[in-house]
Amino acid sequence: MKERIVILGGGESGTGAALLAQQQGYDVFLSDFGKLKESHAEVLKLNGIDFETGSHTADKILNADWIIKSPGIPKKAAIINQIKEAGIPIISEIEFASKFTDKKIIAITGSNGKTTTTSLIAFMLERADLKVGLGGNIGHSFAKMVMNDQDYDLYVLELSSFQLDDIDTFKPYVSILLNITPDHLDEYDYDIKKYGQAKLRIAKNQTEEDYFIFNADDEITSELLKETNIKAQKLGFSLIDEKQAAFADDINFNINHPDKFNMTVEELALNGKHNVSNSLAAAMNGNILKLRKSIIKDSLMEFDAVEHRLESVISVHGIEFINDSKATNVNSVFYALQSMKTPTIWIVGGKDKGNNYEELIPMVKKKVKAIVCLGLDNSKIVETFSPFVDQIIETNNMKDAVNTAYLLGKNGETVLLSPACASFDLFESYEHRGKLFKEEVHKL
Repeated sequence: MKERIVILGGGESGTGAALLAQQQGYDVFLSDFGKLKESHAEVLKLNGIDFETGSHTADKILNADWIIKSPGIPKKAAIINQIKEAGIPIISEIEFASKFTDKKIIAITGSNGKTTTTSLIAFMLERADLKVGLGGNIGHSFAKMVMNDQDYDLYVLELSSFQLDDIDTFKPYVSILLNITPDHLDEYDYDIKKYGQAKLRIAKNQTEEDYFIFNADDEITSELLKETNIKAQKLGFSLIDEKQAAFADDINFNINHPDKFNMTVEELALNGKHNVSNSLAAAMNGNILKLRKSIIKDSLMEFDAVEHRLESVISVHGIEFINDSKATNVNSVFYALQSMKTPTIWIVGGKDKGNNYEELIPMVKKKVKAIVCLGLDNSKIVETFSPFVDQIIETNNMKDAVNTAYLLGKNGETVLLSPACASFDLFESYEHRGKLFKEEVHKL
């Protein structure tokens, strides 16, 4: 009798997991509490995979041998509690797919910079003529790629803490932890340590033959590493300590181990201190994989920033518009404001995830001329920054936000969309929010 796998969630990862499970001979059922995208539903129908939408039917789920949980489903959801009470193992799509490939995996996690670093690493490897499977929290479903495993030389995966919560044997060759700052704490009992421990699971199964790259400047990471047994070779990168395996200051960009490599910070395509750190991590990975130094350097010099992350849109009458819609937490916004070089009109707001905006006050006092709130509830933002910023205007749609920011700006100034919040009060996703921002800017 076939083993039965039930997939919860029919997004990119869930649909991919269903297809791989079917390919591997399992009895497959997919359940989505919401509404499936038409494209996903069509794929399931074409492949004869049984599914339901709009509810989770316990009788069809609790007879599973395995549950594959999509990362967007809260750990405290009622169906998850029922599954745990029934003693059915829960794994992630990442864990499941990794069982069916022996290709090297490069895995990247962190509160900020994951997408940029993952994309930069994939860009670098493709420049080296390697066939890269780019997926996880970005791009394609890992499971769907593994269905055609022969098409790839290796995989580069961006991983969230939610995806790492449900791994058991997943083992990357190189794991990268960029930083740990408060984010999604509502899913971790508002405990930064529990959230950080979820991130560190990326190195849980690595051996002495593998590599763990980490941010030696990150205080929470450093504290957690003292109490975590990681067998992989640990390589730190730093903007402070030149004795680490990789180090950069305001001028020099140096990889010290396993091979030496150097260039200048000025040559990097990505601006801002946070992106120097991201570039160090990517260069270290290239070094470990023994890419030619010329390929590493050229990639770092030519890579374009990812969409919705400090993305320059256009200048209108000398006012530069920057789309940083992907900045969904306070720490991301800190880095964005830090990189601003002219007086800034800051568009901020959305669905708050327990943000402590006070951390941004010093940077706001230094960089921000005016604030345009974009959200259904802006009270926390107004309360925090009104003592320090004279002009704070509330809006609840993108058109008004962009037009207001434009009227507040002058030649030589910058309008920055960097929300510090999730997008779900007014938009479908941060991509949707960024797309509408760019559309409204181009109408000016």
